[in-house]
Amino acid sequence: MNQAELVDAVQKHLGGSTTKAAAERATDAVWAAVKRGRRRDKEVALVGFGPFAAAVRPARRGFNPHPKQPMAIRAIKTVRFKAGAELRAMA
Repeated sequence: MNQAELVDAVQKHLGGSTTKAAAERATDAVWAAVKRGRRRDKEVALVGFGPFAAAVRPARRGFNPHPKQPMAIRAIKTVRFKAGAELRAMA
C-alpha cells in the first residue's frame, strides 16, 4: 500500500461525505504527530501496531567493491520499527 492507497482507505473508512482532501489531511496529521513525538520523546509506541524508536548505527569498517579497498563508514542516527503483536498476528 502506498500513500495514495492509504488516503483512499482512510476516506472509505471515514465514509459519508468525507473528501479525499480531508482524508489526506488526516493521514498527514498522523504522520506529523508521529514525527513530533519521535523528536520529542525519542519513541512513539502505537499499541497493536508497534513502536518507532531512535537508534544509532555505530561506525564500522566496510568494503568499497569498485576500487577493492576498505573504507570507513560513519555512525548514523536512524529510526527502528518493531512490529506489535496485532501486526505480527496478521502476517
